[in-house]
Amino acid sequence: MSVQNNTDLTPASFVLNGIPGLEDMHVWISFPFCSMYAVAMVGNCGLLYLIFFEDSLHRPMYYFLAMLSLTDLVMCSSTIPKALCIFWFHLKEIGFDDCLVQMFFTHTFTGMESGVLMLMALDRYVAICYPLRYSTILTNPIIAKVGFATFLRGVLLIIPFTFLTKRLPYCRGNVINHTYCDHMSVAKLSCGNVKVNAIYGLMVALLIGGFDILCITISYTMILRAVVSLSSADARQKAFSTCTAHICAIVFSYSPAFFSFFSHRFGGHTIPPSCHIIVANVYLLLPPTMNPVVYGVKTKQIRDCVIRILSGSKDSKTHI
Repeated sequence: MSVQNNTDLTPASFVLNGIPGLEDMHVWISFPFCSMYAVAMVGNCGLLYLIFFEDSLHRPMYYFLAMLSLTDLVMCSSTIPKALCIFWFHLKEIGFDDCLVQMFFTHTFTGMESGVLMLMALDRYVAICYPLRYSTILTNPIIAKVGFATFLRGVLLIIPFTFLTKRLPYCRGNVINHTYCDHMSVAKLSCGNVKVNAIYGLMVALLIGGFDILCITISYTMILRAVVSLSSADARQKAFSTCTAHICAIVFSYSPAFFSFFSHRFGGHTIPPSCHIIVANVYLLLPPTMNPVVYGVKTKQIRDCVIRILSGSKDSKTHI
């Protein structure tokens, strides 16, 4: 009896089933998804416009914010339009190679989101602990290099996902109970050995998330020590206020990620699959939606630029 090779067991396409158990509510679920996606697109495109055209925002902090906005745009755009097509038009089919491409972009830019938040924590550390050397340490070439290194780290660590997934034989159907092609959701359809996929996925999560969280923790520990040592209460308040928006961004990004990570490992039998899928989508939607709102509200320079543009002022200089 001849043995079929993996090519014969590779489906031409997958079917993304949306949120199983909540099919009747897909249209209602689509409204908050669509609203958040619209806010994310307008907010992040607006931030990129301001940072590009406003001379007063040509500073390291805002360059890192531009990286975060661009990352957020790609991250949510790689999944949400397809999810809305599922909810509204029942267009559930996705080609096998298209599924791998979506998987690559989703995981690469979620990893980059974490990396940029880590770079922004280091930026705040330098700004508060070494204010006189801030502009000489974080020069434009350095910012470009660390930004590219963060992107390259994500690409190099995520590329193996596509090859590990492509090599598997798929004989458990082609229906994915998800709104997008998540690595392990696809791998679970295989009748082959997915232990390598699971181990590598955990390693990547630790290499990216674990390393970034460690750097963020160390940065804010040093920041806290520096701020507490300041003699003036006003100086302490001002130093803390420069970190507020970034701390909010960290909370919005890591909270759903931690919930998803721990619920999969410790609450897999008690938490329904629909909850896992909704949280996975919130993880991709919440940071892109809230980051521009928080930075717009908490950052005086950005507020001043927006107010000046809305008021029609022609003065291009913002008081800093």
